[in-house]
Amino acid sequence: MTERSLITGANGQDGVYLVDKLLAAGHEVHGMCHSVDGARRLLEQFPSVTAHVADLQSAVQIRNLVDETEPTLVFNLAGNTSVARSWDEPAETADVLGVGPIRLLEASWKLSQRLGRDVRMLQASSAEIFGDTTEVPQTENTPWQPVTPYGAAKTFAHEMAGVYRARGMYVSSAVLYNHESPRRPEAFVARKIAKAVARISVGLQETITLGNIDVQRDWGYAPDYVDAMIRIVSQAESGDYIVATGVSHSVREFVAEAFGAVGISDWERRVIIDPQLYRPADPRHLVGDPSKLRQTGWEPSVSFPELVGIMVSSELAGS
Repeated sequence: MTERSLITGANGQDGVYLVDKLLAAGHEVHGMCHSVDGARRLLEQFPSVTAHVADLQSAVQIRNLVDETEPTLVFNLAGNTSVARSWDEPAETADVLGVGPIRLLEASWKLSQRLGRDVRMLQASSAEIFGDTTEVPQTENTPWQPVTPYGAAKTFAHEMAGVYRARGMYVSSAVLYNHESPRRPEAFVARKIAKAVARISVGLQETITLGNIDVQRDWGYAPDYVDAMIRIVSQAESGDYIVATGVSHSVREFVAEAFGAVGISDWERRVIIDPQLYRPADPRHLVGDPSKLRQTGWEPSVSFPELVGIMVSSELAGS
């Protein structure tokens, strides 16, 4: 039986990599986008995908989409992925990232009951659910302690995935730590740094303005994390999985590595710290323990220096 995969957020960073991998594996792929323009861009890149326009905030649209496509696998990657933006739109964040997945869970559960077969679902959870935890590194059993609207919404969806799992549904949560690639939107700090450093190196700008550069993050490569999602949903039993490298680095280290990639050592004078860019609350040390995920055979293929190099090289190639 050919796997039929439904991917929400199909034209986002992770969605594009996932579509590519699943098509290569022979899946019939349906991609949900938030707009007609997004669906058009997806089809331009992947003509063999069936593109759909739907909104996680609409229970009717989600139910109709699931019923129409009758997927065997559902990957929920949709929604705003910016923690900073969640402070500007907390209610929308709660609905899209917190309640939206429940609409997808319920539609998938009812389809599975009607068809008499599993509809396996992968929920993209986030390290932000751990917030200001003092437990380092975090594991699947670390208590949730979100400190941002984004983290709170993701926590609710994460918990509801567990509720549906207890009900008998196959649903796994991939607790994703920071993962980057050249496809990352420019609003994200890693892409912002890579782009600015490339421009500085060729004389197009002189400085970069950042907020708190001493927070610690566990950074990985987006294609590796998409590979982890596929492995997780392929396991015999569903569950929660930390998707991380197990090694943390500060934003300061990312900046230094990026400037080093273009041969600039005196980078401090080129960085302006603006306290207004600090978030109202920001977890200081998020690093995950991927021991459970490693049991599936997964390992990160790209190191931190290699990741930064990939990001900067991509920006140089496009500058």
